[in-house]
Amino acid sequence: MIRVIPSQDRYFADHGWLQTRWHFSFADYHDPQNMHWSALRVFNDDVIQPGQGFGMHPHRDMEIVTVVLEGALEHHDSLGNTGIIRPGEVQVMRAGSGIVHSEYNHSKTAPLHLLQLWVLPRTKGLDPGWQQQEFSRAARAGKLLRVVQPGDPKAAAAKNGALTMDQDASIYLASLAAGQQVAHSSAAGRKAYLFLIKGEVQVNGTIVAAGDQARIADEAQLAITATKDAELILLDLP
Repeated sequence: MIRVIPSQDRYFADHGWLQTRWHFSFADYHDPQNMHWSALRVFNDDVIQPGQGFGMHPHRDMEIVTVVLEGALEHHDSLGNTGIIRPGEVQVMRAGSGIVHSEYNHSKTAPLHLLQLWVLPRTKGLDPGWQQQEFSRAARAGKLLRVVQPGDPKAAAAKNGALTMDQDASIYLASLAAGQQVAHSSAAGRKAYLFLIKGEVQVNGTIVAAGDQARIADEAQLAITATKDAELILLDLP
């Protein structure tokens, strides 16, 4: 089963300093039929205006993954971590027993475009943690590059360079030229979630265009073919 939700069907809000598209119920948008897809609880597509952002605010018991598409994100948290996240970089923050952080557009002149995903953890009350890693466009060219995998976010990055989170889930990024194809296999009973950042692909023959999401179940094999130059993010979920 592959269900495509077109880009225009996402919830959209314009707050002036923030233009956001939410894939699932979040904040003042509540739809009991659209709360999550497996362990994926939040998928927000945000554009933050120069110098603007989210002040210090708390989280707990969530694995929060941030992927910067354009611009630069400035991060501060109650563990003393600070960082600037740029395109090609991924951040994983384990909220665990509790963390407070802020997120701002580091630039005073250019907008910031990011994706933020919240994944439900396997275990509540863990020590909070934070990781950040660069995954270059070249590294994900023509293939699905695993950037997050199951594991301990406080440990060093895995041997394959992937960041880790406390869930039996993996996140992949791919940059495909028109005509390129990649394949993904899943164990029985697992789900997948694909968001097309740019371009157009076919997933087992189903068209997915820029801004569309595909919620996938009971598909042991995925053949993803770029019909135009494409950038995508794929989650393999329990």
